[in-house]
Amino acid sequence: MSKYLFYPGCSLQRSARPYLDSLVAIKDDLDIELLEIDDWNCCGATEYISVARLPAYALNGRNLALAANQSNGTSTVVAPCSACYLNLAKTDRYMRIDPDLNASVNDALAAGGLHYDPGTVTVRHLLDIIYHQIGIEAIKRKVVRPLTGLRVAPYYGCMIVRPDYENRFGSPEYPDVLDQVLRALGATVVDFPVKTHCCGGHMTQISPPVAYELIRRLIYAADSYQADILATLCPMCQLNLDAYQDDMNKHFATDYSVPIVYFTQLMGLAFGHEPQELGLGKEMVDPRPALAKVGVAVEGMVSAETTSTKRHSQRRRKDDPSLPMPQPLIKEEDAS
Repeated sequence: MSKYLFYPGCSLQRSARPYLDSLVAIKDDLDIELLEIDDWNCCGATEYISVARLPAYALNGRNLALAANQSNGTSTVVAPCSACYLNLAKTDRYMRIDPDLNASVNDALAAGGLHYDPGTVTVRHLLDIIYHQIGIEAIKRKVVRPLTGLRVAPYYGCMIVRPDYENRFGSPEYPDVLDQVLRALGATVVDFPVKTHCCGGHMTQISPPVAYELIRRLIYAADSYQADILATLCPMCQLNLDAYQDDMNKHFATDYSVPIVYFTQLMGLAFGHEPQELGLGKEMVDPRPALAKVGVAVEGMVSAETTSTKRHSQRRRKDDPSLPMPQPLIKEEDAS
């Protein structure tokens, strides 16, 4: 069994919980052990590194230092979230090539009794591990319920392929690593020329019309190529394309209905896991018609209206002074 240090990132606690659930479900199939980094902190998401350079790199440097201190038989950090992966990988690389940044980050880390020597750990995206370490043939051997007849649009998003420091994903414009994984599951992978285009990130909060146009291009392309479902590997991409697809339809007076799921959920289905175990049924866009093509029935699908109401009811009050308390994402009994 291969061991990896696991950096889950903030989104897997809430909005991207199905990503975590499906990863936990399939990790034994893949023969991997995930050791969650103790006391990890937010990577700063997509904005902070543009707003406050040193604090942003120090945040990520702290995670790298914690991972280095925790390493026990492994020095590889796995990040499922594309933004987390990019921020951690950039920090390690820039600290390596910029002595001034390295010194400044370690000065900041010293206040917490930490130090990080760049290159001590290797940061890799989950897709990279599944493709290069586990391999396509091993994936094929685990398939017990082929996704035959399911047309899938593979969506990488813009962050894991730019920059691709170690050339792990091939072409930055038209990679095929995810395509190969999906084909190994028995799915029909459609030609998807916008597979590395941006989903808009947090533009849904900054300029909705701009965000809706970026979302429309992706959904339009998936629909035009007759995809039954779109598979992604990034929590931000999944959130934007799923949760804001209805708003985009209203903005453009369209009626697209393209389900958005994580590639790990499709892997879990092909490996024989039940939909509920994989977090399926929590989407805003109903995936049931698509999954019915491969004989999968998703029970207890919550309506988009109910999901939206629940999401609003769980928001913290603006006058709430308390800090959220982090909880381990992977229970000890599930770690191996």
